[in-house]
Amino acid sequence: MAATKRKHSATLGAGAPSNGATPPLKRRASARNASTAAALNPDEREDIFDAPGATRASPDNVPNGDIVSGLLPNSNGLKEESPLSDAPDLVEGPKPKRQRAKKVAKTTAADVIAAESAVAAVVDAAEAKTPLKKARGKKKEVKVEEETDAASVISATPAKKVAKKASNEDGPGDPEADGDEDADPEELKAALARPPAVNSSYLPLPWKGRLGYACLNTYLRASNPPIFSSRTCRIQSILEHRHPLQHPGEPEHATKNRPDRTLPSDEVLGHKYVQEICLANVRDIEKMIRWNDKYHIRFLRLSSEMFPFASHPEYGYKLAPFASEALASAGRVIAELGHRVTTHPGQFTQLGSPRPSVIENAIRDLDYHDEMFSLLALPEQQNKDAVMILHMGGVFEGKAETVARFRENYARLSQSVKNRLVLENDDVCYTAHDLLPICEELNIPFVLDWHHHNILFDAEQCREGSQDMADIMPRILATWRRKGITPKMHYSEQTPAAITGRQRRKHNPRVWSLPPCPDDMDLMIEAKDKEQAVFELMRTFKLPGFNSFTDLTPYERRDDNKFADSVAGQRRIAKGETFDMVPEEEVGMGGPDGRVYWPVGMEEWLRPKKREVKPKVEDDVAKAEKAKAKSKAAAEKAYNERQAAIKAETTVGADGVKLEDPGEGSDEGLTPATKKAKAAMRKKADAAIAKANFKIEEAEARAAVKIEAAEAQIPSKPAAPKKKAAPKPKKAKAKVEQLTPSASDEAEEASSEEAEFEGDESEDQEPTPRKRPGLPQGRKSTRGGKARVSYVDEDEGMEGLAN
Repeated sequence: MAATKRKHSATLGAGAPSNGATPPLKRRASARNASTAAALNPDEREDIFDAPGATRASPDNVPNGDIVSGLLPNSNGLKEESPLSDAPDLVEGPKPKRQRAKKVAKTTAADVIAAESAVAAVVDAAEAKTPLKKARGKKKEVKVEEETDAASVISATPAKKVAKKASNEDGPGDPEADGDEDADPEELKAALARPPAVNSSYLPLPWKGRLGYACLNTYLRASNPPIFSSRTCRIQSILEHRHPLQHPGEPEHATKNRPDRTLPSDEVLGHKYVQEICLANVRDIEKMIRWNDKYHIRFLRLSSEMFPFASHPEYGYKLAPFASEALASAGRVIAELGHRVTTHPGQFTQLGSPRPSVIENAIRDLDYHDEMFSLLALPEQQNKDAVMILHMGGVFEGKAETVARFRENYARLSQSVKNRLVLENDDVCYTAHDLLPICEELNIPFVLDWHHHNILFDAEQCREGSQDMADIMPRILATWRRKGITPKMHYSEQTPAAITGRQRRKHNPRVWSLPPCPDDMDLMIEAKDKEQAVFELMRTFKLPGFNSFTDLTPYERRDDNKFADSVAGQRRIAKGETFDMVPEEEVGMGGPDGRVYWPVGMEEWLRPKKREVKPKVEDDVAKAEKAKAKSKAAAEKAYNERQAAIKAETTVGADGVKLEDPGEGSDEGLTPATKKAKAAMRKKADAAIAKANFKIEEAEARAAVKIEAAEAQIPSKPAAPKKKAAPKPKKAKAKVEQLTPSASDEAEEASSEEAEFEGDESEDQEPTPRKRPGLPQGRKSTRGGKARVSYVDEDEGMEGLAN
């Protein structure tokens, strides 16, 4: 059976099936070994965000809204469960002794089965409070006393095995997490056998409500300069910026002007650094609201990370007074345009946990969000509509026990927080039918998430789909109207390829329909493409505002000053050229044509790809050759220096008196290794000299043979008396003198003479074989590209031609 791939954020536990009643959840605890702490270290892993010891806040612009859950260190130094896990409320055992880290061996299938058996036996024994029997396949017996934490026994197994166990369980995890999941064969078989969804055919048209998106505007985020409200930092950066800059009078630079840690630290400087990030986030809210209003989007979820670490137990801070004016300014824009804003605290903010530290952190986080909304100073109705959405969280000991703890901790909240708090169903633990009764009891509005409902629902009361939700829709709306708050719902769709429950948790980038909700509902579209998903709905159903934007998007955006701010643009401006600069208030607004929409799969229209500059191969070859030559020269230099040192050591005695030079080739005073190396070098040099001498002798022998053959072909008859030859031009004479054979050219001239006299052999001499037809006497051979001179008289040459 193939192991199911799960995210690292997936927590241990058994989840409820999506097509049946929720069975009692098994007790399960998270791993507490050393490897888990390293895996959750935000300095080593980029995907770890929220945790009491985290050094970075989690941004809301994570693709698909990924939020990583995991094991968190509490005040006692032990790891506590993810808030959405179903770990039981077990009594914590004594702290384990520190042991030297051991290498984890490669996990096999047998190891996984043995680990699963051990974990199941531990949990069962903890529930029954009975000692364990010897686990099958284990050499040593594991004993658990009544107050032993099951997690401490699980920690004895390698982290890889526990992760495999977690991946094989369809247990609770992060309800907001998205990711590709490989289905287990049995899980896939069960998912394919589930009954088909029964959806309502009602469409709330004509639409009168407000559509919105969550936290991030993709078009404004890609503007120049970028506009977004989730800038964040690390705690390490806050601590570093408590030190003054190297050059206090100059702006900070990533490399040239950094904080100087040698100077004394000041906590005020650290607060100032965080405050500047916060104010930049708040200022961009105004631009996002005005952009939304231009394109008829009047609903926005504000980022929970607008104020990084504001609710941190040690590094937290109040928003007033430093952010009061900025938030009031943003609130005036929101009130003027009649928009609605909400927020959604993170998954670790929950009120049903059995751990006091988690409850304290949750209350502090809710107070931070309430303060942010209060400083907006919105009108009465808009202030009521500014709600904070919360999940019930994980299941601890059971749903009834968790809900009871939520009821107790809800009473501890301030009245201002109670006025804003609403509950949402999730796709892991709590269905709509689970939360609606507690919402009616405590007078808390209930947010129906359609995507979560289609994954996790109570099969005894409804079927998958939207058809059966019509029966409880009046009860849901009543939870809002009792408090005078405008109702809202969440809508998104699963990816087309999703089959199993875990695969269906991933949100589709866009949505293609509307849920069967009242036509005046405020609908939050939770899709990856954010405002583009809202535009898609507008275009599909011709909703109000569909004609405010165009579907023609150029590659080059016309609503920013990106080119003018570039280096090339600055050079052209220096030469006297002018550009039509976009005013600051119009940057990123789409221009007069409203070119802010990009079709599915055409992200390059919104944000073109960066040009890839490939290095030239010639440059790489030249660099390699240069480096090779440099290393060779360095090696030769080192060798020469070594040889000089050896020679100096052998020519100077212990008393410093120069000894008799034993000669360059002497091995006196050398080490055996040096002697062996020098002998090999001499042997190699002697072989090279012998080879060169052999080649010289061979060339000389060939030349002598050719000369001897050429002399043997000269005729033996007496030479005729020479006639007085006509005077030749000086140029020709100079040429003859220049081409007179020399001693160094013997072999070449002998070859030339052999070719010239080849056809005039004597009778008593055996002719030599010819390699090519002979040339007439007196003609110049072009062989070798050189002119040849005949030593036969002109008259004799003419007679030879006549014969």
